This record gives sequence, C-alpha cells and structure tokens, in this order.
Amino acid sequence: MNAPSPEAAPGRIVLLTTSHRVAPGLLSWPAWQALRTADRVLCADGAHPQLPYLREAGIAVDAASPTAEELVDACAGGRTVVVVATGEGEPALTDGLARLAGSGRVRMPELELLPASYDLPGARLLDLVQVMDRIRAECPWSSRQTHEGLAKYGIEEAYELVEAIEDGDRDELREELGDVLLQVVFHARIAEEDPDAPFSIDDVAGGIVAKLVHRHPHVFGDATATTPEEVKEHWLRTKAVEKQRTSVTEGVPLGQPGLALAAKLASRVRTAGLEVPLPHVEGIGYELLALAVRAEAAGVDPEAALRAAARAYRDAIREREGRTDKEHGDPS
Repeated sequence: MNAPSPEAAPGRIVLLTTSHRVAPGLLSWPAWQALRTADRVLCADGAHPQLPYLREAGIAVDAASPTAEELVDACAGGRTVVVVATGEGEPALTDGLARLAGSGRVRMPELELLPASYDLPGARLLDLVQVMDRIRAECPWSSRQTHEGLAKYGIEEAYELVEAIEDGDRDELREELGDVLLQVVFHARIAEEDPDAPFSIDDVAGGIVAKLVHRHPHVFGDATATTPEEVKEHWLRTKAVEKQRTSVTEGVPLGQPGLALAAKLASRVRTAGLEVPLPHVEGIGYELLALAVRAEAAGVDPEAALRAAARAYRDAIREREGRTDKEHGDPS
C-alpha cells in the first residue's frame, strides 16, 4: 500500500494557550518545540504579551485571525500551523473547526490543544490583586476608604463566616471566605498609600509565611511533633520567644465579645500554669466569667456554645410565633 503524498497530507493545527498569571516568556518545553518547528505561527492579538518574547527568540509571528476554513487550507501539504490563543481562547475558531470536522466533507488536520503555561495553586489571587488595584483607582467609594472606615466590615464579615460554618452551607462558606479575603486585600491596598510606613499584600503574605515556617519547626525544621498537643507546645514556645511578653494578657484583644475574652484569658492562665483565683464579687458579669472559665477548662468554646443556644432559642421563638399566627387565623 502506497503512503499518501506530502501534498495530500492534512497537516497539523496546534492551539497554544498561555496563562496571563505567569510571566510572559515562561513557556513549557513542548510549547517552545512546537513554536520552533512550526511552518507558521499566527496570533490574532497584536498586543499579546507573549509576542515580544517569541520574536526575541527568533520566532516569526504573523498577526492574523484566520477562519476555520483558511486555517485548514494553511495546513495543506502536511504543514504545521501554531495559533497563539488570545485570552478568550479563540472560541469562534474552535467552533468553526468543530463544524468542519462534523460535516464529514473536509479532511481535517490533526488538532492539538497545547497548554504552554499553567496556573499554579493560588494564581487567581493575582487576579484579585489586579481587580482591587483598579477598583481603588477608579471607584468613587472604594478610592475614599480608610482602615478605620473599613474596620466594621471586617468584624461583620468574620461573623458571617462563622455563621456559614455553623450552618454547614458549603456555598455560603466559600462566598464568606471570599468576603473575608477581600477585607485583607483591601486593607493591604490602602496600606500601600501610607506616606510613612507603606506595605503591600506581598509584605502581608511574606510575613505570615515567615511566621508559619518559624512556628512549625516540626514541618520545616528538625523538631519532632506527633500529636496536636506537641504542635501547640512548639507554637506557644516559639511565640513566647518572638513576642518576649511580660504578661500572659498581652496580645489578648479586649474588644472581642465578652465570653470569648474571658475564655481567652482563662486559656492563657491555664497554659502558663498560673494559679489566679476568680474575683469573689457578686453580679451576673462575674457569674458569666466563672461559666466561661469553666467552659474553657472543659474544652468548650463558650461563645460558640452560647450562639448555639441562642439559635435554638430563635427557632423556638419562630415556632411559637407560627402557632400564635394560626391561633389568630393569620392566613400568611
């Protein structure tokens, strides 16, 4: 059986995709091989960020936006054509190629989708930073915000996150995590403009990375920890050296809810091995303090326990309201 002549060979189309979240020019080796061996390289976007780097590497790129039929014709005779995809991924071209292939009337070239660069985990955070930059510059409301003005939203979003966790709603949890993340990025963007002590989101991320690495010597160093208790000991010991605090109460935010504050102080006292008797003063506040200390010692979060009880109380109120409405003939 005779092999088909080169003129009859249908050729090959390579759709080369790249990620704008990866620095231009950082392409995979298969991508560079495809580009160097192609008979033609096409790109519809004359401002594509990869083009200067491709041309610097000696690869000729034609600014062209061929139809599916024109692209198939360009591959006739066994030629290989690489299409450097725009950010949208060339949907019109791929749809046209699919229609041609489905018609059965055209001998189609070999089609290959070749990712030239990939998003790493966390790459969409770069999009968030870019969007925040633009909003800060162009939005009349966002451009005027300050750390102080946004503080209340941080508290609200944190509570909404806790509520989503307690409800067990996965979609709501994902959304509320995004809202909390927005607060972090927003504050970091504002901080860039401080004339005396500016810092950026990269400084924020770098700081927490350094802290996590330093406080996890059992992961990143030579220390050993096989139980959660040992991990906590490592964390507290390292934190004590870092902070060099003169009191276990330092670093405890007094603005947090009262039960949480009482439990945090009790936790600091217990962890430090101190014997500090509770104030012997009458009053409901001191009774609540004693309950919070007792809950913390038993491993119960008093704030979460009270919220759970309050939610149950809310449900009971609604149930009672429903019965009252029925008793009074309310059709709603």
